[in-house]
Amino acid sequence: MDDTLKSLLAEKKGQSLSAVELAALAAGFRLEMFDVLHSRGTGHWGGASSAAEITTSLYFNRMNVDPSNPAWEDRDRFILSKGHASMNLYTILAYKGFFSPEDLPGFRTLGSHLQGHPSMKRTPGVDMSTGALGHGLSIGVGMALAARLSGKKHWTYVLSGEGCLNEGQTWEAAMMAAKYRPERLVYMIDYNGVQLDGTSDDIMPLNPLADKFKAFGWNVAPKLYDGHDTKSLLESYDWMDSDDVWPKAVIYQTVKGKGVSFMEGKSAWHGAPIDIDSYAKGRPELLADIEKKEAAL
Repeated sequence: MDDTLKSLLAEKKGQSLSAVELAALAAGFRLEMFDVLHSRGTGHWGGASSAAEITTSLYFNRMNVDPSNPAWEDRDRFILSKGHASMNLYTILAYKGFFSPEDLPGFRTLGSHLQGHPSMKRTPGVDMSTGALGHGLSIGVGMALAARLSGKKHWTYVLSGEGCLNEGQTWEAAMMAAKYRPERLVYMIDYNGVQLDGTSDDIMPLNPLADKFKAFGWNVAPKLYDGHDTKSLLESYDWMDSDDVWPKAVIYQTVKGKGVSFMEGKSAWHGAPIDIDSYAKGRPELLADIEKKEAAL
């Protein structure tokens, strides 16, 4: 993380960041992920990169959390259903203050609390262990219903990829949520069109996705939001607050491997190690994006 972004975080600690600030921060996080995944020779770059702006905006503009008290009962909850994108979540949590950013290079090393999939028992700030695609929404429904029973008003956010939507458990949870309508439950879909070994259209077509959730009885956002445009993300939050019809589903159009041109939209970069040549070629593109975003601050 460069000095400009470190100063921004120090200056705005505990405050909600603006759209231009979020854009610059997400660009910095994307480079951090790229560096760590290259150095470790393991991890999932494609889906971690596609969700960079989504998670950055959630944690640094909207969510009510306390890094000094990760188990605070009234905190908002976040479930990374696409748990293989853990490097994304770890980077966010580190710079939010749940643990030191110096821990990040230990990703997927023996004994590290930053394993390949998030563990709620080992990593401060992780609300649920994930990795088995599809169970994120089921857990989110349970958390939101538990909040109702406890008289709590916190929000529950579930971030899913398309692999999760190929699982029957997701649709069972969608039916249950439509029946019991837990308040402040939001299902956020990182819709990048690519999965582990091909496009979603080739593996299991999902369109018309919004119509499917409407048919299941959900309150669905009126448009596809640009998951890489922080202004669009903040607009989606306005929609989340616009009424009290639950549960809510929001679809964000994203690009797998966002930020490195020759990796974008390629299933090969779902989980492939970032080799030396690809790293040397891709890193300047990410640096250029940071410079562009910081110039707008």
